[in-house]
Amino acid sequence: MKWLMLVTLVALSECTIIRVPLVKKKSLRKNLMEHGLLDDFLKKHSPNPASKYFPQEAAMMATEPLENYMDMEYFGTIGIGTPPQEFTVIFDTGSSNLWVPSVYCSSPACSNHNRFNPQQSSTYEGTSQSVSIAYGTGSMTGILGYDTIQVGGISDTNQIFGLSKTEPGSFLYYAPFDGILGLAYPQISSSGATPVFDNMWNQGLVSQDLFSVYLSRNDQSGSVVMFGGIDSSYFTGNLNWVPVSVEGYWQITVDSVTMNGQAIACSQGCQAIVDTGTSLLSGPSDAIANIQSYIGARQDSNGQMAISCSAIRNLPDIVFTINGIQYPLPPSAYILQSQEGCVSGFQGMNIPTASGELWILGDVFIHQYFTVFDRANNQVGLAPVA
Repeated sequence: MKWLMLVTLVALSECTIIRVPLVKKKSLRKNLMEHGLLDDFLKKHSPNPASKYFPQEAAMMATEPLENYMDMEYFGTIGIGTPPQEFTVIFDTGSSNLWVPSVYCSSPACSNHNRFNPQQSSTYEGTSQSVSIAYGTGSMTGILGYDTIQVGGISDTNQIFGLSKTEPGSFLYYAPFDGILGLAYPQISSSGATPVFDNMWNQGLVSQDLFSVYLSRNDQSGSVVMFGGIDSSYFTGNLNWVPVSVEGYWQITVDSVTMNGQAIACSQGCQAIVDTGTSLLSGPSDAIANIQSYIGARQDSNGQMAISCSAIRNLPDIVFTINGIQYPLPPSAYILQSQEGCVSGFQGMNIPTASGELWILGDVFIHQYFTVFDRANNQVGLAPVA
């Protein structure tokens, strides 16, 4: 009888995990490439990953943080309204707002994406409040409204979200996503809008105040974001917990970055943001330039750091030591392989000097380590993927 009760409890705990499959699609960069527009785009823009986290400085540097979604390939589907209108979004732990294009938007980027129509939803409640999310030289401007959001089969009612009226950058016309669903802390939410996960927790829709992310090695399927639970079948060994150092982004302290036992960056410790909304692994320009040089990466005409695919067999691991635990990234993780060839998964960024050394642990890192974002205890859990 005890065993039956235990099995029942396990089954119940499994049921309370809300799973949203993530699908891999062609990135914005690849879409621009295929339409012969990438070269022109790169002449006009110089993407700087840091602009997502320092928008005020980005405006001075004339960069557009939305460009930082250029290489994103993992997207999930949500529904908004009654009946639900479907949208493809980035589940982004590096921002906190939910926004989608709306019928009020006439920007080129909105014209070929799904647009939310409030008049077709019986549960929509409008507000007179505007929202503006700074994206460097441009902003996503719109209005805030409330409606029911369908996420992984549950209904998140009375959720505030942004309906875009203008979206910066004509290049977003080719973006493989409609909008962004932010999963960072409410402290960085524009207009004080309650983030989706906070609303889900406040309504008792999830059993644990945490969510977790698994990115599959499989090209097309298997990746998932899980709300309210942890599925141990996705990782090996135990989760190692790392305290959040600043509650805003999912920011943690890194002890060092080493190669062949030698510190190549972060020798005195540094900060890092664990960000599902960044595809590459970003760090200070000087440190990244040294890594690119060591691994033999050279910039190609597409703005990527090309590298010989045969190098994967000979290069060393790059090791991030976090809270005393080593997290090695093998060459098979930090060199990205495709039909077009191989490119480095590292990307330099220009960071305001006063901010110190900052790294962004994007999908290149998360591919290797199952990641738990624990709001209840303000910590990040990491374990090697199964």
